[in-house]
Amino acid sequence: MNPFDYSKSQALFSRAHDVIPNGIAGHFNPSVQKPHGTYPHYCQQSEGARFTDIDGNEYIDYMCAYGPMILGYKNPVVDEAYHSQLGQADTVTLASPVMVELAEYMVDMIPIADWATFAKNGADATNMAVLIARAATERTKTIAIDGGYHGASPWMQSLERGGIDSSDHSNVIRIPWNDVAALQQVLAEQGNEIAAFISSPYHHPAYQDNALPAEGYWSEVHALLNQHGVVSICDDVRAGFRIDIGGSNEYFGYKPDLICFCKAMANGYPISALLGIDSLKEAAAAIFQTGSYWFSAAPMAAALACLKELKHIEAPKLILQIGKKVTDGLVEIAGKHGLELKVTGMLSMPYLRTEHESGIEFHQSLCGECTRRGVFMASHHNLFISAAHSQADVQRTFDIFEDAVCSTKERNR
Repeated sequence: MNPFDYSKSQALFSRAHDVIPNGIAGHFNPSVQKPHGTYPHYCQQSEGARFTDIDGNEYIDYMCAYGPMILGYKNPVVDEAYHSQLGQADTVTLASPVMVELAEYMVDMIPIADWATFAKNGADATNMAVLIARAATERTKTIAIDGGYHGASPWMQSLERGGIDSSDHSNVIRIPWNDVAALQQVLAEQGNEIAAFISSPYHHPAYQDNALPAEGYWSEVHALLNQHGVVSICDDVRAGFRIDIGGSNEYFGYKPDLICFCKAMANGYPISALLGIDSLKEAAAAIFQTGSYWFSAAPMAAALACLKELKHIEAPKLILQIGKKVTDGLVEIAGKHGLELKVTGMLSMPYLRTEHESGIEFHQSLCGECTRRGVFMASHHNLFISAAHSQADVQRTFDIFEDAVCSTKERNR
């Protein structure tokens, strides 16, 4: 297979550098997507589980826009709902009735929820959750997991990032994942200062193997949180609706007080949600956090249609099945060529890592070779599986992956 040409993409990126810091922000920056030159920068169009870049190269997408795409690009059910609402009203002086409809539907769908409120980004939801916990408990500190990611707010960013000061982290206490003893110690020493414990339903950091909760972990955690009156926040922004339609916590068997959703809830349209239990409703009403486009109605209509469709097709079950098929095949192909491909986390959003003496550079090279042949995957982040990944997509993935393995091994001799 001949690797793709990126000449138009690289030329546009050069232009972007003149007017945009770093050219592109976040995960899409070339300093993250390594090796240099193996990834495109700009998309021209998309449909189903595939997109085409501005050089005309087509990719089977295993990043799914880093999670928002779950039913396939240009899904007709979601897009029709969006455009229908757009034809009536979108961002207006008043909220639209669809906001109430979406809240009612989500409260009915999410077992722990008695109320819902909406925003735009995952960080909006996690910030609101922490504020609500602080308002309800009249405490200031939050416990989080080492390496856990909950958005780009200063309290969550690494101290190495520009503009971040140690004071931004003064009320955040980090403990290791799956370490109940560490939680117990923090609560014993500072329990009367702790407002919230925030964690993803399972540990999915970047650049690291993902880890599921140990047996009994969540029941032990909640016994301690209840004992000390600490609010439990489930950050389901990344995993939400790929594991369980009622929230990923249902799959893992625990009941948080607050759940944060975003990414997949509207198949790519901009909206996030925070849902919670009745005893926190008064505190939720007391906090202030808003945004210019939070009441935009068309994304709410898209979310309502997306959630109904996910439930109708039993998407979490389907996506887990597709994820198993994809990862089993990749592991088998790697093994045939003398490589160990390690798969961790949930199979609907697996983290892949090649065991190799060259370390992460080998896996980065492998992912780059896959991408420039037509299977888009990142090496530093978990992948995402969608309900739109077809059998033809999966088989094509296997063919490309095998060619990329051979090429990468040849390069690393």
